[in-house]
Formats: sequence, structure tokens, C-alpha cells
Amino acid sequence: MTRPRHCSAAGIRAAVAAFILLAAGPPTAGAQMKMTLDLALEIAMQNSPEIRSTRLDLVRSRELLRAQQAALKSHFSLSLAPFSYSHDQTFNSFLSAWSTSETKSSSSTFTASQPIIQTDGTLLLINRFSWQDSYSSYNAVRNKAYTNDIYLRLTQPLFTYNRTRMETLELELDLEQTQLRYAIQKLSLEKQLTQSFFNVYQNRMSLDIGLEELKNQQKSYEITRSKQEAGLVALEELYQAELNLGTSKSTVQNRRVTLENSLDSFKQLLGMELTDSITVEADVEYKPVEVDLEKALAEGLKNRMELRQRSIGIETARNDLVRTQAQNEFKGDVTLSYGITGKDEQFTDMYDKPTKTQTFEVSFDIPLWDWGEKKSRIKASEATIEQRELTLEDEKIAINLGVRQVHRNLINSAEQIELARQNVRNAELTYEINLERYINGDLTSMDLNLYQEQLSQRKTGLVNALIDYKLALLDMKIQSLWDFEHKKPALYEE
Repeated sequence: MTRPRHCSAAGIRAAVAAFILLAAGPPTAGAQMKMTLDLALEIAMQNSPEIRSTRLDLVRSRELLRAQQAALKSHFSLSLAPFSYSHDQTFNSFLSAWSTSETKSSSSTFTASQPIIQTDGTLLLINRFSWQDSYSSYNAVRNKAYTNDIYLRLTQPLFTYNRTRMETLELELDLEQTQLRYAIQKLSLEKQLTQSFFNVYQNRMSLDIGLEELKNQQKSYEITRSKQEAGLVALEELYQAELNLGTSKSTVQNRRVTLENSLDSFKQLLGMELTDSITVEADVEYKPVEVDLEKALAEGLKNRMELRQRSIGIETARNDLVRTQAQNEFKGDVTLSYGITGKDEQFTDMYDKPTKTQTFEVSFDIPLWDWGEKKSRIKASEATIEQRELTLEDEKIAINLGVRQVHRNLINSAEQIELARQNVRNAELTYEINLERYINGDLTSMDLNLYQEQLSQRKTGLVNALIDYKLALLDMKIQSLWDFEHKKPALYEE
């Protein structure tokens, strides 16, 4: 599976620097941290609770898979009983007499176990070594002997599915599913953070436009007051100019509050202290990017992680079907064993006359009647598989729709930028002409205010159009998982 790529090493270093600044405490009065979009993304990726939680899921899934892989290798164990002593008295009913027995012994067992993933069997090599010294008063005989028993044993299930292979496969799928969820969360966070970042920038530009409008209104007010003092305009013109000036001041104050509120939301998303002072630096310069719709569709259908998630869901449902089919199933087990046992009073003579041991055993579980339980469960599992296959097809359609809609939005945003630029130029020329008319007394302050509001609206419209184009490019990158701006896959690699 291909996974999204992280930002550059330079970006990571920038993030580390930002963390150092954050760790040092809130900036001093008047000092602001300059926050770029790349730096904000790096900080958010480290601080996001969802991302951190999924990272822990990744650790869990990865370590469980490693444990399963380790379990499929040879395992060795040694059990020791260095010394055992017993002294007992028992009654022999046949002889109507009591006898005393005394036993001293020591033993060890070495086991080598090798799971066989191809067949779900297990191969065991077992070696048991023991020494025993026993005495019985019944026949006044003392027995001393060394015993060593070494043998191979194979246990193999029959007529059933390979449980070891399926368990390993499911752990692999679980890890891949977690990696996919992690990558999707990163893309989602990138979109959420970018929208919040540009929202702050948009509010800041709106405040700047409001301040410029206030400056113009202040200038208009000064002109009107001079004219009224000279008796060139009526007193109501001065009142109207004061009203326009007050409205501009109110607008600036409201926009300043809106900016501060959006900054707090942005800092919360970054995991920063609300008392930290930051300012955003955004590059919204319009740089046309050529987007090939056919390539976007192809890349989306090839790389979108949601499709792989749906495919994993289908594989999981099929595994569940296999388990369901194994309920109340006809199955068997076969056990093969071959070994050599040696025994003698002298350690070196144990295998002078060895005894061969051989075992072969077959057993079967035969279900008789389950009242239709298995059949119904199989039908339910088959319905789940079909449902998930339909979901996969719906996801493909949704991807196609999403890419096509974003492509249209992108084209429209580019056209809106050109229109907005032309509107700003026309609004600036219109305002300058009418300002001159106002100075010459050919226009009232109310009329001039309409042209000022028009100019502010057109400037705001241009900022919005530039931001919409940036967000549309981001949407296209997320929908297609291809970065048309940099002509490379838009994927994270962990």
C-alpha cells in the first residue's frame, strides 16, 4: 500500500523550532510568532489528539503482527525438576501387609516446537531425561536407572480451514486498516487546518480593508467638515459624514473581534495556548495550475484509501464466512509420533538396548443435526459480503463525483479571480473619480459612501476568490491524491 508523504525535513526542523518557542512560554508583549501553513501543519500533526491516538493504534497493530510472526518461528523450552523425594507406606490388601517405599528422582524435558503455517500443523521434538532411585520393603529390592526418551510428534488438523494462516492475515489487514485510517486522518486534519488558517487570513484581510475604508471615511469627514465650516455644504452633510465614519469604526471593531475569535479557534486546533500571540502569513498569489480531469479520476480510483478500506472490509467478511462454514463442520485430527527410549543403570549404557515407540492416531468430529443454524449463519455472512461489495461500488461512484465537482469548482474559482481583479480595478477608478466629484461639491457624502462600500466589497471578493482557489486546489489534491501544483503524489509516508 502507498501511504501519504510527510513534509520535508526543513518543515520538520521548522516545527521543532516552533515547539521550542512554545515550550519557552507565551511570547512577551508585542512579540508574535509568524505562522505559515506548513509550520502549522507540522505542529498540528504532533499535537492532534486523534492523530496521537491513531499512532498508538499503529503501535498496537504492528506489535501484534510482530508477535504473531514470532510465534510462527521455532520455540524452545526446558523444564527441570532437579530433585524429588518421597517416602510412603501403603497397605497391600492381597498380602494383608504394609509395605514401605522410598523414591528419589530428578528429570528434565526439552521441547522444540515448530508451527507449520502451510498446513496449520505442529511439529514437536521432545526429549525427556530422568534418573530414579527407588526402594520397596515389599520385596526388599532397590532400583536405580537412567532413562532418556526422545521422539518426534506431528499433529495435523484435517478437513478444516487453516486457522494460523487466517489469524496472521487478519493481523496484517488490521495493521493496514490502521495505517489507512491514520493517513485519512492526516488528510482530514490538513483540510481542516488549511480552512481554519485561511479563515484567519481572510478575517485579517477583512480587517485591513476595513481599516483602509475607515481611513477614507476619516478623510471624507475632514473634507466635509472643512466645507461646512466654510458654508459650502449643509449641516446635514456633516452629520452624514459623521454617521459614515462611525459606521466604519464599528465595522473595524467587529472585524477585529471576529479575527481574534478565529485566531483562538486556530490556536486550539494547533494545540497552542490561547494566550500565545501569533500572526498568519499566507501566500495567496494566484498561480494557475493545470489540472487534467482524466488523470485526477485515474489517480483517485487508484490511490484513494477509502477504496482499500472497503476492500479490506470485503476480505474480513469473507474470512467471517469461512469461520461460519466451519461451525458444526466435519473435521479430523491426525497424530504421528516416532521415538526411541533408552534405560539402564549406567548412564553410558542407556541406548545399548533401545526401545522404539511409534504412535498413529486419527480422530473425527462428525456433526449430526443443528436445526439449520449453520445454513442461516452462512446466508447472513454472504449477505454481508454482498453489502460490502455494493459499498465499494458506491465509493467508486462517490470518488468520481467528488473529483468532477472539485474540477468544476477549480475552473470556476480561476475565472472568479480574473473577474474579481477587474472589479477591484473598476471600483478603485470609480471611487477616485467620485472622490474628486465629492471634493468639487458635485456629490454628496452619502453617494460617496456607496462607492466606498462598493470598493471594500470588491477587495473582499478578490481575497475570497484567491482563498477559494487555494482551497479548491487542496480539495483536488485530497480527492485525487495527486498534487497537480507540484506534479507528484499527494501521499504521506510514515
